[in-house]
Amino acid sequence: MAAPNAALNTRPSTKTLPTDEELVKRVVAGDPAPFELLYARYFPRVFRFVDRRVSNRADSEEIVQEVFFNLFSSLHSFRGDAPFAAWVFGLTRCTIASRFKRKRPDTVPMPDEDQPLDAPVATTANPHEDYELTERLGRLSTAARRDLSEEQWRLFQLHHLEDRSIQEIAGMVAKSEDAVKSHLYRARRLLLAR
Repeated sequence: MAAPNAALNTRPSTKTLPTDEELVKRVVAGDPAPFELLYARYFPRVFRFVDRRVSNRADSEEIVQEVFFNLFSSLHSFRGDAPFAAWVFGLTRCTIASRFKRKRPDTVPMPDEDQPLDAPVATTANPHEDYELTERLGRLSTAARRDLSEEQWRLFQLHHLEDRSIQEIAGMVAKSEDAVKSHLYRARRLLLAR
């Protein structure tokens, strides 16, 4: 007599996915297709890693693309001494660091010898910077009107726009310094998210 329902006794075949190192070897050997699998495996983790370190979503997306470009370009240098994931995140850290090195703050020229040191120095922004500043201010203004309570907006104005101290503001609005700090912290978080 045959075993009842022999198909139930068989296990489904477990097809194992290739390791990162196997995929790297295939890409280095000239087959670019396995890189898509590496990209799919690492994109979410790399994006979260970058996004936690960079405050701007557009910059995060740009840096992640740069990471994967650098990754593809330098796969031949992966020696396998450490896990591939460690190598990927090391490369990601280097890419972020090089991005910050390139974004150097604008310098302000020194005043002439006959000009007093405390005299304001006139600087002109280029049209692109003017446009970006106008856009950013518009988004912040919209966010302030939409997301901040009247009290948060008032405290934000006093501290950040009128340059008043926390102690002075606390006295003006009859709140503790900790309450003022808490309101300002929440207001900044809401505005920085924009």
